Amino acid sequence: MKADMWWLVYIYGGVLSYQILHNIYFYLRLSLRKNHAAAINPDLPVSVIVCARNEEENLKALIPLLLEQDYPDFEVIIVDDNSEDGTVEYLYHLTAEDTRVRSVKVGNVNKPMAGKKFPLTLGIKAAKHPHLLLTDADCRPASRNWIAEMMNGYAQQADYVLGYSPYAKHKGWLNRIIRYETFFAGQNYLSYALAGIPYMGVGRNLSYTSALFFQHGGFADHRTLPSGDDDLFINKVAGKSKSAVVTSRDSFMISAPKTTSEDWKEQKTRHLSTARYYKANHRILLALQPFTHILVWLMLPLVIWLSPLVWWYIAAAFLLRWIVNRIVFTLNMRKLGENDLVPYIELFDILQVFYYFRFMKAAVVKTKYRWN
Repeated sequence: MKADMWWLVYIYGGVLSYQILHNIYFYLRLSLRKNHAAAINPDLPVSVIVCARNEEENLKALIPLLLEQDYPDFEVIIVDDNSEDGTVEYLYHLTAEDTRVRSVKVGNVNKPMAGKKFPLTLGIKAAKHPHLLLTDADCRPASRNWIAEMMNGYAQQADYVLGYSPYAKHKGWLNRIIRYETFFAGQNYLSYALAGIPYMGVGRNLSYTSALFFQHGGFADHRTLPSGDDDLFINKVAGKSKSAVVTSRDSFMISAPKTTSEDWKEQKTRHLSTARYYKANHRILLALQPFTHILVWLMLPLVIWLSPLVWWYIAAAFLLRWIVNRIVFTLNMRKLGENDLVPYIELFDILQVFYYFRFMKAAVVKTKYRWN
């Protein structure tokens, strides 16, 4: 190999080293974290808030599961965002039957905030209790202890609690891809939070106090964006308040996955559209992981071709990354209930490069979306 080509080997070695150290330093924290049994604290009454638009059938499935929660003091607030199905009638009868359920109507008003942010703000203002627990109408709690497990996060003197929301398992490769991407994102934000760098949460399973919400101005800083009611708010309060992470299986909130590739692509593009508004240090850190991941695969054939005399060193470093990934990802998949994805770890490691290229534009280019 020519002397002026050694710099490629050094760069590739640095890329592999970053990937290995990153996964050990961050992801292994999640692997080794022990789950603590939930201890119901009657001093923490909870307001569960669900925003819904034309979600009658989903609400009929979700609300009974919420009312069956094994928790002493909670209310369920359904914010109806001008539904045109039978949601209004269903909530009218339900609120008359069970005082724990309350309905808030958005009304035909000129919304001062885009997307779900205005309905959610109305729900938070209507909440009787200081601790809020958020989810979506198409979600289902994994157990009767969902509220208790999420509230257990406040035992760590936290201001907000990050939960995990996997997608339901169905047959087919699209479902595997969706669940792997969700696992990877969950592994990322949960591990970073455990390392003291919280940067986002998911509104399908997220808790914070009303005091935290109003203290930081709610969604005012990004009120014109239809997305970001979960991740941008957490990104704003990160570093100014204390986070807690809950990863027990009973704390999961299972969501309904998209069933077509076009619907999933649209959903992912919408979700990723808020990343450009994260804090600068978070954007840099989050960009390094996919950037080095891409280089691992793109540079591999070039480095081997240019440096055949030292290919075994490159192979050894590549093998070490593979071993670390296999161990850490297996442990985290088991922790987050995605055991059936373990055989596909290496395949998804390659496919993820194409995923980055496919959705890279969403993270850097502004696009208009509407919450429906």
